[in-house]
Amino acid sequence: MSDYFTYDQRLKIKVPQLTKSWTAYNLQTQNKILTEWERIRGSIPDRIGELEAEINNKQEALNIEEDFNRSCELNHEISELASIINDLWIWFRTTQRISNAKIHN
Repeated sequence: MSDYFTYDQRLKIKVPQLTKSWTAYNLQTQNKILTEWERIRGSIPDRIGELEAEINNKQEALNIEEDFNRSCELNHEISELASIINDLWIWFRTTQRISNAKIHN
């Protein structure tokens, strides 16, 4: 499956990296890719939960932080974590489109 997925260091999950259009893959390969993606996709809500916990910790630190520069750093870190969560939700929903397209073909 390493031919079809690559590890995204920022998201800390493997994401699809297909070199051809979906329909160019035979049915057996499509099924293998979808099975692996569903396994990965199932881990996304847990990953989001981890990031939300990190955000909560940083917000608590921000609430008591008195140093302006450190407050700016914490805000930036919170923003980056929120961006990662947004990207993970996009990947989570991407499969629904692939699966639906496959079902309708």
